[in-house]
Amino acid sequence: MKAIKDSVHDYITLDPVAADLLDTRTVQRLRHIKQLSTVRLVYPSASHTRFEHSLGVYHLAANALDHLGVDGDRARHLRAAALLHDVGHGPYGHQTEEVIRRRTGVDHDEIGGLLREADAGAVLRDHGLDPERVAEIVAGEGELGQLVSGELDVDRMDYLVRDAHHTGVPYGTIDHERLVRELRYEDGTLVLDEGNVQVAESLLLARALMDSTVYRHHVSRVAGAMLERASERLLEGDADVDVAGFRRMADHDLLVALREHVPGLGERIEYRDLYKRAVWTDLSATPADVVELTHEAERDAEREIADLAGVDEREVIVDVPGRPAFTEAGSRVLVDGVPQRLEDASELVSGLRAAQRAGWRMGVYAPESETDAVAAAAEDVLGVRAGPIRD
Repeated sequence: MKAIKDSVHDYITLDPVAADLLDTRTVQRLRHIKQLSTVRLVYPSASHTRFEHSLGVYHLAANALDHLGVDGDRARHLRAAALLHDVGHGPYGHQTEEVIRRRTGVDHDEIGGLLREADAGAVLRDHGLDPERVAEIVAGEGELGQLVSGELDVDRMDYLVRDAHHTGVPYGTIDHERLVRELRYEDGTLVLDEGNVQVAESLLLARALMDSTVYRHHVSRVAGAMLERASERLLEGDADVDVAGFRRMADHDLLVALREHVPGLGERIEYRDLYKRAVWTDLSATPADVVELTHEAERDAEREIADLAGVDEREVIVDVPGRPAFTEAGSRVLVDGVPQRLEDASELVSGLRAAQRAGWRMGVYAPESETDAVAAAAEDVLGVRAGPIRD
């Protein structure tokens, strides 16, 4: 079997299916999609890719299967799904996911159509594996799907330790080896074995700290919102780019296309000449109707704010994230032989939920020279108080 040296897990041993999948264009494309997209504009060393992350997920999934006693055909399908779980991502990963979803109705973990057409599907069939079954596991379906996409999935375990390693931020450092060893199935549900409430809490705490420190850093938020608007304009403009081609781009392909067809935002993103925050408000200072703004309503608000501020409508971005979600709190741990949701077994969860709510922010962004005018206009249009912003 082939072994690959990894910066996080040391040596990763590939089975024959994984070795052949690795050489497909479908998987090799992941070398050119950064795992942390615009976060690398904050943490310069965060240049790792979805290719190496996929190898890490494969490795942890294989170890989990050994400890769970799952082998044979089921294990072969699961290992393949772990390696392929991110092939449905577009350029810049999650930063363009909503752009793609709004035009196709497809999420990145819905890869059935891709595997029917791509070279990776042919490799699976050559090895006697069913691409549809692999796609179902990637989508989190069935007992094995929980290992790849669930509250205790190995995807989360790998990206936390890998992102912490490459950013230099220590908060994502979890005992992933113990987490993998303590996984069990209880009536078809993936749980952590008895005595592991604190282990589950560590996963929850790491996710919350990485979220506030890394994933939702305000610079990454601004850059991500600019990238989303630029991608929309690329697809709506006269460039010969349709959403099918857009989905198969790598990061550098998108940057080149944006520089050519949406130069105002494209060049700013490429050279980190980012908009600034004109408004940055928490949940308590944001009207409820603003928190619930749809994508179309955000665009309408941008036009109204720009008109009132006397600036080009392309220079205003309204960024309203979804309400804080804490899916990891639903992970299950055996307590006195009974599976319990972590939020019922741990007093820590309520505090972390409150911290996530406190960390939520709505933003309005514009070029630095326009922030004062845009802030004043946003107060009228959205009913928010801009207040001072500390960089």
